[in-house]
Amino acid sequence: MATLRLGDLAPDFEQKSSAGTIKFHEFLGNSWGILFSHPADFTPVCTTELGYTAKLADEFAKRDVKVIAVSVDDVDSHGKWIDDINETQKTTVNFPILADADRKVSDLYDMIHPNASTTVTVRSVFIIDPAKKVRLIITYPASTGRNFNEILRVVDSLQLTDSHSVATPVNWEDGDDVIIVPSLKDPEVLKQKFPKGFTEIRPYLRVTPQPNK
Repeated sequence: MATLRLGDLAPDFEQKSSAGTIKFHEFLGNSWGILFSHPADFTPVCTTELGYTAKLADEFAKRDVKVIAVSVDDVDSHGKWIDDINETQKTTVNFPILADADRKVSDLYDMIHPNASTTVTVRSVFIIDPAKKVRLIITYPASTGRNFNEILRVVDSLQLTDSHSVATPVNWEDGDDVIIVPSLKDPEVLKQKFPKGFTEIRPYLRVTPQPNK
């Protein structure tokens, strides 16, 4: 099985979920997507992750991001677990959880790592853009909960850098200064694209205020 890499087309699939049958590309439409996997239902770390993701619903909507989770448990188990998540995390799960009992999605996205476990998925995250291209892949061990503020930060960076000739530096947060891509050298183009000016620390390192999205 080929490993998914950045820039690859995100594999399409049809799978059952807590919200009915999902056709993945159709579900995404023209939006950004986040697909993230969980080792199992009724596990403590996953419960906190899904609860926090539900609380970020407005942040995802603001960025036109659709969220979808996956584990190898069935729809009935998901439904009972969602009740638990809502109660313990004081929220309402508002996104589908794929019921990947046949491991179709897990195999397509290489989410089962045999040296970690032969039966459950690792904590994988995929950010997928409106062209259905994979733009970020992160895999965490089962014992470590994900940082969804970091995932939002990457979405902000991708959406900004897709529309402007910039990159985001270390520890960048939305609103911070950004870096002009080294390939942009024409002085007139620089003036046009960056009317607020920029600071040249080195010819390859030019810092400018973040452009409007």
